[in-house]
Amino acid sequence: MNVNFVSNFKTMGKKTKKSEVDVVLIGAGIMSATLGTLINELSPDINIEIVERLDVVAAESSDAWNNAGTGHSALCELNYTPQQPDGSVKTDKAVNIAEQFEISKQFWSHLVEQGILKNPSDFIRQVPHMSAVFGEKDVNFLRTRFEALEKENLFKGMVYTEDKKVLADWVPLMTHGRDAQEPMAATRMEIGTDVNFGSLTRDLIAHLQEKDNVKLSLSHEVKGIDREADGRWSVRVKDLETGEKREIKARFVFIGAGGRSLLLLEKSGIPEAKGYGGFPVGGQWLRCTNEEIIKQHNAKVYGKASVGAPPMSVPHLDTRYIDGKQALLFGPYAGFSTKFLKKGSYFDLPASIKLSNIRPMISAGLDNMDLTKYLITEVMKSPTDKLNALKQFMPEAKMEDWKIEVAGQRVQVIKKDPKHGGILEFGTEVVASADGSIAALLGASPGASTSVAIMINLLKRCFPERAQSDDYRKKLREMIPSWGQQLNDDETLCTEVRRRSAAALKLS
Repeated sequence: MNVNFVSNFKTMGKKTKKSEVDVVLIGAGIMSATLGTLINELSPDINIEIVERLDVVAAESSDAWNNAGTGHSALCELNYTPQQPDGSVKTDKAVNIAEQFEISKQFWSHLVEQGILKNPSDFIRQVPHMSAVFGEKDVNFLRTRFEALEKENLFKGMVYTEDKKVLADWVPLMTHGRDAQEPMAATRMEIGTDVNFGSLTRDLIAHLQEKDNVKLSLSHEVKGIDREADGRWSVRVKDLETGEKREIKARFVFIGAGGRSLLLLEKSGIPEAKGYGGFPVGGQWLRCTNEEIIKQHNAKVYGKASVGAPPMSVPHLDTRYIDGKQALLFGPYAGFSTKFLKKGSYFDLPASIKLSNIRPMISAGLDNMDLTKYLITEVMKSPTDKLNALKQFMPEAKMEDWKIEVAGQRVQVIKKDPKHGGILEFGTEVVASADGSIAALLGASPGASTSVAIMINLLKRCFPERAQSDDYRKKLREMIPSWGQQLNDDETLCTEVRRRSAAALKLS
């Protein structure tokens, strides 16, 4: 197909251009950038057009200031290891997420080795991952979690301590001014990372733009997605700068537009989309402005979430590297808005409500009143309240050293459930048509960190013939040597894979 093929015709007195490609990627964030790069590496004959509503790439959820950048690998996030009624800790979700993050690191390593990503330190740095808790009850939980995780190969090297001297060395800001009698414990993984997904996305898309078969269309808003008689999709877009309307015909459409994915999925009319709803959650950070304080902390420290808090609102004192400069954030403080994107519309939530999803949304809302109460409480918090939350981590914190930054919007998935009518899902989910010709990614964390595994599985589902070819499998194994194997089940392979990634990505 010729991506430059264009024909003109008149609709309602205005010229509309038509073009044809193999694949349309909606949204210029980390998901589309990852999928586009995978397609180009595995099937370089495929024509792609990336359509983005904003005038820059990676400006919403992928932007460094809009997400935690933790490189979610379950090394420190306590919500991935829930405690059971008998006191034990489940580790299966943490192991699965850690496996998927290693897949991402292998793919990024391949791109560095091929010269596609020039400078890995622009998007990934080694920053220890820690979990920290206070009080006897939570100390007992963290000890039990450590004892369960240290048996897993992916968590070898985790260290646990309740020793106040060790804690003071690891996280001095968290121990200065703290009551010496207060129980405190922490775990630490030196191989943790900070990932700037905004920088990574920009690098990936910049590489794709060098290809003759890839086109990037910024400031283009998708107005409609319709199925054609020949099975292809017609994606109707409007150039927000010129007002020009276009129709792009494609054999496959991926909707990776962050919170807006749900609204666009509904436009497609596929039966698989029925029953899905979205619950938007906003957020804010406290950003440190005192360079002397920033230098004293070098770790991502996650605590326990408040009752009813969504996973992305787990409190953490977080070292970041943004534009080559070290930063320190605390939060995020959750909030509620009817917007599905930071630069979205207050009508996003009402527009998403359909006859097919109103019952699941009401049911999920009634079953999650604690979340609603929590968000209302968060919205009403004053700057003093926010400082007091920080003081639980950093007793000597002063407001003059911090300022409030608005974080990104997240939309949690609501879907039909035969028992409850509707349930609120935390995480990411791919919704695809039966024939695999259109797919959308819904949800939030740990999405970006596990994007490579998610997109490879999507390709297998939506391009089954190509995914089963010998050439495809050989190339995939070259990029991701452990694909199809479980690192957690093979200590030697796990060590080898991590050693290769560390060398390529310039991590210790």
